Amino acid sequence: MSFEENKGQSFRHYKGGLYKLIRLARHTETREVLVVYIGEDDLVWARPANMFFGHTDDGTKRFVEINECEEN
Repeated sequence: MSFEENKGQSFRHYKGGLYKLIRLARHTETREVLVVYIGEDDLVWARPANMFFGHTDDGTKRFVEINECEEN
């Protein structure tokens, strides 16, 4: 699976938090693609891209891309 890097794009987590994608990275051991992102609280997170762009067990999209007008 390939992922298009979209630095600076905002996403809303299915639980409501807002996050900004910083960049994509690679795990040093497995070479798995990771998404590095930052929350409104300035905490930086990394998650496997398959999980970030994927769905929860009940089929809900985990992160939904939002545009600036939706943020305000």
